[in-house]
Amino acid sequence: MFRVKEAKLLQEVNEINMAQVNIITLTTDWGPRDHYAGVVKGAILSKLPEARIVDITHQIPPFNVKQASFILRNSFPHFPDGTVHIVGVNTEESELTPHIALLYRNHYFIGADNGIFTLMFDGLPDKIVELTIPQDSGHFIFSTRDRFVKAAVHLATGKPVEELGDVRNELKALISMQPQINGNIISGRVIYIDNYENVFLNITEKEFLETGMRRRFSLNIKGKTHPVNVVRNAYSDVPEGEIAVLFSTTGYLEIAINKGNASSLLGLRNDDVVLIEFAR
Repeated sequence: MFRVKEAKLLQEVNEINMAQVNIITLTTDWGPRDHYAGVVKGAILSKLPEARIVDITHQIPPFNVKQASFILRNSFPHFPDGTVHIVGVNTEESELTPHIALLYRNHYFIGADNGIFTLMFDGLPDKIVELTIPQDSGHFIFSTRDRFVKAAVHLATGKPVEELGDVRNELKALISMQPQINGNIISGRVIYIDNYENVFLNITEKEFLETGMRRRFSLNIKGKTHPVNVVRNAYSDVPEGEIAVLFSTTGYLEIAINKGNASSLLGLRNDDVVLIEFAR
C-alpha cells in the first residue's frame, strides 16, 4: 500500500513540475522570410503571455518530414520535461492525416499524423489524442496558428491531453530506412546534411562496432574507395582537407572533411548510398 501511495505521489509531483515549464518550441518549414513564425508566436503570447517560445528551426525543406524528424529527435531530449513541441511541417489535415497531440517521454508533441512521429520515436507514445478542438478561424490552411497554438497553450498550462480530443492507440507509420549488413560490408544511406555539409548516415554506433569489431575499413562512395581506416574523436584529428569519420552526438555515423564541405566535395545528397567495407 505504501508503495502504491508513494508512486501516486511521485506521479502527481512530476505532473505539477511539468505544468510549470511553459516552454513551447517551434519546428517548421516556413523559412525565415515570411510572416508565419511571427504570427504563431504572437498567437501564443496572446493566449499565454508568460510562455517561453523556442525556435528549434524554421528551415526544414518544405514538407520534408524525414529531415524534421531527425532534427526533433536530436533536439527534444535536451528540453525540460513538460515542454510542448509544435511541429509545423506538412500540416494539412485529412481523414488519413488527422491532427494529433501526444505524450512521449514526458514531452508533448502537436502536429499532423503524417508519419513524422514514428520516424522520431523509438517506441509508442504514452498517450495519443486525435484533436477535436475547433479551429480559431474558418480557414483551414494555417492549422499551426488556428489549432496547434490552442492545444499547445492547453498543455503548457498543465491541462490533460485527453481533453483535446479522442484517445487513439496507434500512429501512421513511415518505415525508416535501416542499413543493410552483408558480411564485411554495411550499406548505409545519407539521412541528413548539416550547415557545414557534414554527412550523417543511418548507421548507429552500435551497428558499426558490432559489424566492424574494431577492424580497419574504407568508404566506397559512388564507386570510389576512400581508405579512411579508423574512427576519429574530433574533426581536427585529421589534416585540413582530409576525410574524418566520427560517431556524432546524434548517435549516427558522420562523414566530415576537416575545414571542408564533405557533401559537396564527395558528391553526396540525402538518400545516397555509402558502403563501409571492413578488412577481412
